[in-house]
Amino acid sequence: MDIPILSLLIWMPVFAAILIMLMGREIGEGMKWFALVVSIAEMILAVLLISKSHISSQMQFVEKHSWIESFDIYYALGADAISITLIALTVFMTLLVVIASWTNIKHQIHNYLAAFLLLEGLMVGVFCALDAMLFYVFFEAMLIPMFLIIGIWGGPRRVYATIKFFLYTFFGSVFMLIALLYLYSQTNTFEIAQLSGAAIPLNVQIPIFLAFLIAFAVKVPMWPVHTWLPDAHVEAPTGGSVILAAIMLKIGGYGFLRFNLPITPDASRELDWLLIAMSLIAIVYIGFVALAQKDMKKLIAYSSIAHMGFVTLGFFVIYQISAGNTDFQMLALQGGMVQMISHGFISGALFLCVGVLYNRMHSRNIDDYQGVVNSMPVFSALMVLFAMANSGLPGTSGFVGEFMVIVASFDASLWYAALAAITLIVGAAYSLWLVKRVIFGEVLNDSVAALQDVTTREFSILIILALMVIALGVWPAPLVEYLQPSLERVLNLALVTKV
Repeated sequence: MDIPILSLLIWMPVFAAILIMLMGREIGEGMKWFALVVSIAEMILAVLLISKSHISSQMQFVEKHSWIESFDIYYALGADAISITLIALTVFMTLLVVIASWTNIKHQIHNYLAAFLLLEGLMVGVFCALDAMLFYVFFEAMLIPMFLIIGIWGGPRRVYATIKFFLYTFFGSVFMLIALLYLYSQTNTFEIAQLSGAAIPLNVQIPIFLAFLIAFAVKVPMWPVHTWLPDAHVEAPTGGSVILAAIMLKIGGYGFLRFNLPITPDASRELDWLLIAMSLIAIVYIGFVALAQKDMKKLIAYSSIAHMGFVTLGFFVIYQISAGNTDFQMLALQGGMVQMISHGFISGALFLCVGVLYNRMHSRNIDDYQGVVNSMPVFSALMVLFAMANSGLPGTSGFVGEFMVIVASFDASLWYAALAAITLIVGAAYSLWLVKRVIFGEVLNDSVAALQDVTTREFSILIILALMVIALGVWPAPLVEYLQPSLERVLNLALVTKV
């Protein structure tokens, strides 16, 4: 009998979270070890998922059970290479967050860890749901633990940040729900695969496309619905910022691949200019906004918006690449996916670096630091590496995805490629400016002089991420080849003309 591995990945952390919330006070310190064991078990299941999967465009590990029969809603799960890659990223980063939170959280640590385990299970559910309503349920439910993480363990303006975060994301989700209900009224199914093959006229596709766009653009987030992200990052605890940047932003990009491109391909073709324009504005304008920041978290948050612009640019520039030039179209999609994975590692690492400094000095203000390398040489070396990766240094993962998207964009328009390439200059500017002001220079205050270098636990987390960033930067071929069949299927669905 086959193990329902996807259901285990979803529900094991959810039930573990419930158990921790109910028994956390009685267990005491033991609940940290329990959360760690569950996170490691999730990682083992993810490795098993990868090892048992094969390179294919088809959904694997499929589970399907009737849920709400009267509306043909199913508890349907499945995963292709796109889903499996993002699930692996989710459980990997959650494990690191559990380890990173070991001594940093003093207030209700059991509930803090429970919230992350609950969030982990729900995010995995988003990536493997094959029924649109099941996807919607997971998509909405994951807001609750993140709302609590920011609202309970966040900074001084946490209430403002949580309300803004919730209102933006919930507002977008309402449009997605309306679109799904209308699609059901026309097709009598919520199954994503069947919706992708349904013949929908262009005049219907356009409002559905726009509804999905609002939902997923807020999640990425794209300009101009990005303003909730810097506030959420600044107020969130370190673990919240890591998961928000490394995983939750990717759900927007994943939604474009699963809903906009396959279900509304004609509308995607008609409105590609809108997505390209929004992406390029994010890449260029938000990059300059990052330059002006004085808070380290805000700078990294704005840089995340700029880097995620490459994801959406890669996904929608395919329609403006020369007809029949499928190699460049595939390159654009591959670049977008590699950028999502790379950004997960780099942004997560940078927020962890800020967390290391904040735990020692309780300040995120760039001006409060200078000369950190004199007292924290090991930490400084790692942070410089992640800053270089964030600026797109060749040999790091930050270069690969962006380079692939820029090269593919050349076939569509020289101007697209030129504007996108500006981020290699602006990204280097704000990354180097951050490093110069925080890491290098003379020590100007006693607090910096008294800093202690990274502990064994902190070093272990950061060096693992450093190795991932370098490995993906030097040898991206295994990931690209693994993703190719699934992305080819998306590309074929995206290029179909339904009208």
